[in-house]
Amino acid sequence: MHQERLVRTNDFALKIANVNGTGSASANGLLMQAIFRMGIPVSGKNLFPSNIQGLPTWYEVRVNKSGHTSRALDYDLVIAMNAETYARDVKEVRSGGYLLYDSTWPLDEKLLRPDVTFLGVPLAKMCNEIFKESRERILMKNIAYLGALMALLDIDTAIIDQMLEEKFSKKKALMESNHRALKAGFDYARDNLDCPLPIRLEKMHSTDDRILIDGNTALALGCVYAGATVAAWYPITPSTSVMDAFSQFCKRYRKDPETGKNNYCILQAEDELAAIGMVIGAAWNGARAFTSTSGPGISLMGELIGLAYYAEIPAVIADIQRTGPSTGMPTRTQQGDLLACAYASHGDTKHILLFPASPDECFTAAVQAFDLAERFQTPVFILSDLDIGMNDWVCPRLKWDDAYRPDRGRVLDAAQLEALGKYFRYSPENEDQVAARTLPGVSAKGSFFTRGSGHNKLGHYTEIPDEYQEVMDRLLRKHQAAARAVPPAIVRGPHGRTPGAKVGIVSLGGCDPAVREGMDTLDDAGIATDYLRVRAFPFGREVEDFLAAHERIFVIEQNRDAQLKSLLILETNVSKDKLKSVLVYGGFPLSSRHVVDAITKAMGTKTMES
Repeated sequence: MHQERLVRTNDFALKIANVNGTGSASANGLLMQAIFRMGIPVSGKNLFPSNIQGLPTWYEVRVNKSGHTSRALDYDLVIAMNAETYARDVKEVRSGGYLLYDSTWPLDEKLLRPDVTFLGVPLAKMCNEIFKESRERILMKNIAYLGALMALLDIDTAIIDQMLEEKFSKKKALMESNHRALKAGFDYARDNLDCPLPIRLEKMHSTDDRILIDGNTALALGCVYAGATVAAWYPITPSTSVMDAFSQFCKRYRKDPETGKNNYCILQAEDELAAIGMVIGAAWNGARAFTSTSGPGISLMGELIGLAYYAEIPAVIADIQRTGPSTGMPTRTQQGDLLACAYASHGDTKHILLFPASPDECFTAAVQAFDLAERFQTPVFILSDLDIGMNDWVCPRLKWDDAYRPDRGRVLDAAQLEALGKYFRYSPENEDQVAARTLPGVSAKGSFFTRGSGHNKLGHYTEIPDEYQEVMDRLLRKHQAAARAVPPAIVRGPHGRTPGAKVGIVSLGGCDPAVREGMDTLDDAGIATDYLRVRAFPFGREVEDFLAAHERIFVIEQNRDAQLKSLLILETNVSKDKLKSVLVYGGFPLSSRHVVDAITKAMGTKTMES
């Protein structure tokens, strides 16, 4: 007996199952863009393997008129393009949902479900008849299923046509191939299937003042805006596209308009150790310099990060986190580098960390990171992750203010040095516990010896315990002073109301959409929660206040070892008995259901469906 069919407008999730290396990314990107241009809030998650070709890949699209963007775990429509994963794909269709498949070959009757509507479209057969080249047939089969979705979901065909014109205006043959494949899929679905489906799209205006962008691109643009002119890196997933984007932006915006010469330097180093060394050297010479990497790169950079901390040289490190340890799963997301970055290097070190939760925050975090690095003369880490960095998000338009001027911190010029009787690199310090630095070549009076070995407050070599400890104590006070300068944590109540619940949630970064959606679901069920989103380390006073104000606190993060919880216990006065971990670390983005189920179970309430 068939279940009643789902009826939803602008509120459903679909999943496209394919094979890595078949060119499905182009069709998936067109689908996302089309929904976005129809004014409908949408989010996409690309779940792809780390090998080049042959393994299963999935692309998840969530359409939600209320603007929720966390990952869905139930799918109203699955597009099954990989026969090897049919059983799994059929299982993941929500009861009353739909499965679109290539009916060129018959579907095994064992896979059929009475509560699912199966939509057969002979995609391979159509493409074999239309196209001659085998590779073209494979690629265009993906465009053909997009054509079928246009009819099934009621996608505005004019928007698709416009996007193809934008993408292939200089490649007429490719444009023609795409149009033919789209038309074949569209016509077949319209003529043979009930179109549109009860789950469908309808134009809105919720994205009119927004953009669709990934975090790595936004971060790279933020580095340009912040004045970065030097970058050194070694390729590593998922951070490589940061430097790809930075390179493209520099080619456009970092050229001298009169001479045409480049005003930037981007170096691909032989490894991550060399990359951070180049960054530190460039920053010591006065450039705004950064590197992008992931967890394995952070491990290799450890010793030189300690040099920058101890010698007090600014540096910006963008860590796009992935799963570990070791190679781990390079194309899966996690928040596993918190402790590694907070205390990077041997000995006693503490670093400034920024935790953006979306691409627009990656843009602003890049600017903040350079200002903080130079103000406090220390390494600053931007901890993004694969989900934020490599997936497209609907975000507010990035704000570019021509009045912005970088905070270069305490840098003495020749005139200021001349006014000094004698210059010492690490004394005297200001209210931030930061001593003035100079740049090479400005004046002989400002020369000093940069050392990673033991030194006193005058910059002289020492192994005297009191002199060593005096410098280390100031570095700790400097880190504590940074708590007043980093972005403060954001506190909110359920449905955006004024906080006041006894139960608190603490989280950070890419967990944010799932936590906010989960809070609303919990509130509707009678469980009121307040939410503290940590945006930086060291923690500000507002973090201590939130922890003290709540009787029970859930710390939600994406790693096995509760690293945010550990930081809170180590760096605040909270009793660890107050804190309960909610840990999701399998490599896929967080869903609001993870939040809701964990908290309702802990509170003794029946688990709710999302």
